[in-house]
Amino acid sequence: MDKEIEDHESQTLTKQDAAKKSTLVSVVVNICLTVSQIFAGIVSGSQGLIADGVHSATDLVADFVVLFANHHSAKDADVDHHYGHQRYETGASLFLGVSLLVVGAGMLFKAGEKIIDPMPVGQIQILALYVALASLVAKEVLFRYMLAVAKQVRSSMLVANAWHARSDAASSLVVCIGIIGALLGYPIFDAIGALVVGLMVAKMGWKFGMDALYDLMDRSASEEEHRQIALIIQATSGIKGFHDLRTRKMGDMILVDVHIDVDANTTVRVGHDIALSARNQIMKQLRVLNVMTHIDPV
Repeated sequence: MDKEIEDHESQTLTKQDAAKKSTLVSVVVNICLTVSQIFAGIVSGSQGLIADGVHSATDLVADFVVLFANHHSAKDADVDHHYGHQRYETGASLFLGVSLLVVGAGMLFKAGEKIIDPMPVGQIQILALYVALASLVAKEVLFRYMLAVAKQVRSSMLVANAWHARSDAASSLVVCIGIIGALLGYPIFDAIGALVVGLMVAKMGWKFGMDALYDLMDRSASEEEHRQIALIIQATSGIKGFHDLRTRKMGDMILVDVHIDVDANTTVRVGHDIALSARNQIMKQLRVLNVMTHIDPV
C-alpha cells in the first residue's frame, strides 16, 4: 500500500514538474515575442503587428495563472480541503477558456469594424511580414510542444493553455494575411482572415470553458473510464457483484463511490481485504484520487 502511495506521489510530482517547465518555456517565448512584435510594429508602421504584440503580452497573464494553479493543486489535503486542491487546475482551465472566448469575440468585433469601415491602404515595410511569420512559426512550435507535454501528463489545464498558444498562432496568421494584403493593395484580406480565426478561437474558448464548468459541477468520468472501473471491480476475487457505481471529476483525477457484494458468511476482515484489493487495483490502473467502497452481504 505504501509503495502505491509513493508511486502516486511520484506521478503527481512528475506532472507538476512537467507543467512548470512547459509553462516557463511559454513565458520566455511570450516575452521575446512581445518585445520583438511591438518594436517591429512601431518601426515598420504595422498596427496589426503592434496589436499582436499586445496579445502576446496578455498571454503572460494566462501563463502565470497556470503556474499559480499548478503550484497550489500540488498541495496535500488539509483541514478545509479533505480531497486536496486538484480543482485549482479546473479553475485555471475555466479562466483560460473564458479568456479564449473573450479574445475570439474581440477579433470578431475588430473584423466587423474593418469590413464595415475598411482602412485605407497604408505604407507598411516588409519587416513587419518577416516578424509576423517568425511569430507564427514560434507560436505553432510552442503549441505542439505544450500539447505533447499536456497529453503525456494528461492535464486538461495544460491542454487549454496549449490551445491558447494555438490561438496566438492564429492571430499571427491573421496579421500575416493583413500585411500581405496591405502590401498587395487589398486590406480587406485582414478583415476576412480575422473573422474566420475569431470564430475558431471563440469556439475553442467555449469548449474549454464549458468543459471546466461541468467539471466544477461534479461531472462524472467518461464512459470509457467508467467501463474500465467496472471491469476492474468485476475481476476482483471475492466480489459477487456491485451496484451504485458513481464517479466525479476532481481536477484531472476521479473520485469513485461503489457498493460491492461479498459472501454474507465471510468475516469482516476478509470483506475489508476484498474491498481494499479492488480499490488498489483501480487506483493503480487509472487516474483515481480515492475509492470509497460500501460492503453489502449477499
